[in-house]
Amino acid sequence: MKKLSFLLSLSLAFLLFLGSCTTTKQNDEKLSVPYVQYQLDNGLDVILHQDKSDPIVAVAIMYHVGSNREVPGKTGFAHLFEHMMFQQSENVGQDEFFTKIQSAGGTLNGGTGNDQTIYYEVVPKNALEMVLWMESDRMGFLENTVTKSAFANQQNVVQNEKRQSYDNRPYGFNQWVIAKNLYPEGHPYNWTVIGEMEDLFNASVDDVKAFHSKFYVPNNTTIVLAGDFEEEDVKPLLEKYFGEIPGGEKVEDMEPQNVTLTETKKLYHEDNFARTPQLTMIWPTVEQYNKDAYALRFLAQVLGSGKKSPFYRVIVKDKKLAPRASVFSRSMELTGQFTISVNANASTSLAEVENAVFEAFQLFEEEGITEKDLEKHKAGLETQFYNGVSSVLNKSFQLAMYNEFAGSPGFIEEDIAKIQAVTIEDINRVYDKYIKGKNYLATSFVPKGQVDLIAENSVDAGIVEENVLEATQVDQSAIAEEEVIAKTPTEFDRSVEPAKGPDPEISVPAVWTDETANGIKVYGIEQNELPLVQYSIVMDGGHILAPTDKAGVASFMASMLMEGTATKTPEELEEEIDLLGANISVRAGTENISVYVNSLTRNYEKTLALVEEILLQPRWDEEQFELVKSRMINNVKRNEANPNYLAMVAFDKLVYGDDNILAMPTSGTVESLESITMDDLKDFYNKAISPSVARMHVVGKIDQERVVTGLAGLSSNWEAHDVVFPEIAAPKLPEKSTIYFVDVPGAKQSVINIGQNAVPRTSDDFEKATVMNYKLGGSFNGIVNLILREEKGYTYGARTYFSGGKNYGTFQASSSVRTTATEESVQIFKDEIEKYREGISDTDLQFTKDALIKSNARGFETLGALHSMLTNISAYDLPFDYVKQEEEFIKSLTPEQHKELAQKLLDPEHMYYVVVGDAETQLSALKNIGLGDPVLFEL
Repeated sequence: MKKLSFLLSLSLAFLLFLGSCTTTKQNDEKLSVPYVQYQLDNGLDVILHQDKSDPIVAVAIMYHVGSNREVPGKTGFAHLFEHMMFQQSENVGQDEFFTKIQSAGGTLNGGTGNDQTIYYEVVPKNALEMVLWMESDRMGFLENTVTKSAFANQQNVVQNEKRQSYDNRPYGFNQWVIAKNLYPEGHPYNWTVIGEMEDLFNASVDDVKAFHSKFYVPNNTTIVLAGDFEEEDVKPLLEKYFGEIPGGEKVEDMEPQNVTLTETKKLYHEDNFARTPQLTMIWPTVEQYNKDAYALRFLAQVLGSGKKSPFYRVIVKDKKLAPRASVFSRSMELTGQFTISVNANASTSLAEVENAVFEAFQLFEEEGITEKDLEKHKAGLETQFYNGVSSVLNKSFQLAMYNEFAGSPGFIEEDIAKIQAVTIEDINRVYDKYIKGKNYLATSFVPKGQVDLIAENSVDAGIVEENVLEATQVDQSAIAEEEVIAKTPTEFDRSVEPAKGPDPEISVPAVWTDETANGIKVYGIEQNELPLVQYSIVMDGGHILAPTDKAGVASFMASMLMEGTATKTPEELEEEIDLLGANISVRAGTENISVYVNSLTRNYEKTLALVEEILLQPRWDEEQFELVKSRMINNVKRNEANPNYLAMVAFDKLVYGDDNILAMPTSGTVESLESITMDDLKDFYNKAISPSVARMHVVGKIDQERVVTGLAGLSSNWEAHDVVFPEIAAPKLPEKSTIYFVDVPGAKQSVINIGQNAVPRTSDDFEKATVMNYKLGGSFNGIVNLILREEKGYTYGARTYFSGGKNYGTFQASSSVRTTATEESVQIFKDEIEKYREGISDTDLQFTKDALIKSNARGFETLGALHSMLTNISAYDLPFDYVKQEEEFIKSLTPEQHKELAQKLLDPEHMYYVVVGDAETQLSALKNIGLGDPVLFEL
């Protein structure tokens, strides 16, 4: 599962204005999310929030336990137990948590942070009781199921998660170095959330059971229900399922443990995967909700956010040392840290970067902060608030977090008051108190053999990397068969799954359409829940319009459109957007260029006026041209160190061939980007930007008349011209399946990517292919994931999928596996794809049908989901009720038809097998797969 680090940045991330019984209004009255709170006799805190806008319910359970409750030598337990809680409980069988929730049309996951563990589900409202049954079972009736074999499997899974997230990626060890050196030995943040590999290997069943008994108890937990339910119905259910679980010993909240550095520390590491150097500087600060934490967050914004910030002006614009400089403040339960991160341009001295950091500080001290700076950084708070409450899941997270860490879900009123109260004097004060002249920790991560680039006076960080041939793993085969799991006596028969009521009726939102005089096709959905509007203007074309020797020109041009207009400098354009509290971006995809906007409804016309300037009056700023080019080239260089990126590039080259633009990354290559001139961008703009190929998608609290009226300027000022699309021939399948190996010496994992060209998104077979694939690898309960992760413990995850557009389509099967499991994993993929063509069971087909059809209850909740629906309709000429039509196909699908589709759309004899890993140890073994000698593939 995932680590929920995003939950640690609450105050400015999702702003919830909570009150027990207030109504939602602006200006004079508080915005609110009404809630009811009470406590069961065992100490479980219950929070209920009704939202009947969609027939769904979110359930979030937050345990006040994270890695900070662990002790040295036994790290990673909180995260490891999070995995165990997805396996089974006394009354819910092996892997049935995912199966039952997905069959009901729901989604689920969990995450562990430094301070908390959370589990969540979002389900159609008729499945709520089932969720309460399952969540209560793993809270109170789990420990007997923690057998040696189940535990060993998840030990291996988590070790592979660590390899994937830390060991086998650029800069992956940086957080480990920071934790070990910023916090003293024994401090609860002295280790990473995922823990030490040795501790994970040596952990015992008794260890984790003791950890669970102490912390995973009702009186250390908050449960939140948010969505479509009746209070009088759910209260008895909560008492029934959770009330009999005994509370544990009192778990005392931990007191802040702020740290100071008695000297500046500098460490370095030669990174096997890095291609560009990275400098990170960290100053210790204060815990969350401390008054200074609010001002520190504003300080980070002032220093590093935007083109007017000191860090951008000194490091990026003036000295051209890096494409960006990130500054952020993070406050946690026990303490905080203020971080500057600079991923420098290739071959750049980090000593120069460090000096530039202090020059940026000096510039900040000289120029100070203006009231307009403060206004700009506060302007987006209202928009962020509404985006944060656009889903019942987000609301459930926030209610739980405030309750556990601030003592009440209503703490937001105090929280927002502290945000609004921050002054210029506060920001200057915390700069002087925590940053100016204070000791700090600096880490230099540089490519192998480039130690000359490290910051001055740095010493080796002492990282010991895992030997790929001696990978840590628990031998699952040595564990004897275990006895039947004992069941704890209960007040009622928990082995009986509660019945679900009738599936809720799904109504597809009404879509309206229009067209401007110059040819822009407009699609809209009016949803009045929040005063927000999301819209995009999408133009067909994008990357496919570029010649292969200019790959990346579409992305380059898209970036340049945001670098000022004819009447606004880049800085002025950015500030205009910020003062509206809006987000505007331009992106280039494989087959389109899009302008995306998220704004308060009241600012619709103002944002649209800016979009018109961006599209029709580009500035073509020469200075920004060089900065964007440098940024894009260095991003490509960084990507070239990422095994997953290498696997993608190799696969595309094999499928499409060297002369096809689809074989080239949309971000371009170093060579293609270096060749692009300003004239190339202007030429591409002139041939690609036209209303004749434009479609607009608008969702939110805005009606058709206002949308169309606002488009008057774009309609009258934007002249149409024909856009000429190249002929892109469908590639042929390879003559036979062959293994291609990309060498990354010393890789801790092998990235496997197997597949072939397949049907495009416009084919009648595309949706059928997606349905057919679901049980193979389209979900957590897909066959390949159940074998490679849940049975073997070789990987953190494995999947298969179909993807495509108008001009292309592929089938791919992928995973990152432990290096020493490469051969067996490739063989498993090959065998399971071949077997899948022989048909699946009636049970597996019914699981597919239930999961896909019932999940539509969640499909129209957020503006993002509605916007995605409109873009699909317009891009692929789908009927407005295409969701219902897909449902009819799924309902009628028979096992025989499923088998026919698998045989038609999967061709295992003609696939590309791409493996990115350590050739010295793994290449020769792949001969045993039976696909001939593997080919060492050069990119």
